[in-house]
Amino acid sequence: MVEAKLRWNGKMGFVGVSGSNHAVVMDVRPESGGDGTAPSPMELVLMALGGCSGVDVAEILRKKRLNVRDFQIILEGERAEDYPKVFTKVQMTFVFEGEGLTMKPLEDAVRLSLDKYCSVAGMVGKTADIQWKVEIRE
Repeated sequence: MVEAKLRWNGKMGFVGVSGSNHAVVMDVRPESGGDGTAPSPMELVLMALGGCSGVDVAEILRKKRLNVRDFQIILEGERAEDYPKVFTKVQMTFVFEGEGLTMKPLEDAVRLSLDKYCSVAGMVGKTADIQWKVEIRE
């Protein structure tokens, strides 16, 4: 079982504490009544998607013994007009840096993550078309 607790800040923000005792702050933009001091819950969903897939990809690349020096994941999400305003489209760009990298093994790692292993992608993918691409920087 996964657990979390949230404590309200008296405005429009919360501090969430995971069952493993790690804290995350969230807030909303001032135009929505918040202070804008932390990511919104929907921004955290995008970060969770990137983090979930990133962990998978890092593990797959480690097993393939690829010479990846660094990588980042850039995410953009489009939301529905009507409530509950779920994500309808997410674009993910995986940018890898390293020596001698080629597209196929990197794309295979991303595909495995998003199609098989990443549970957040499994959930977000119920409402959103998740599109992705890979870029290599030497």
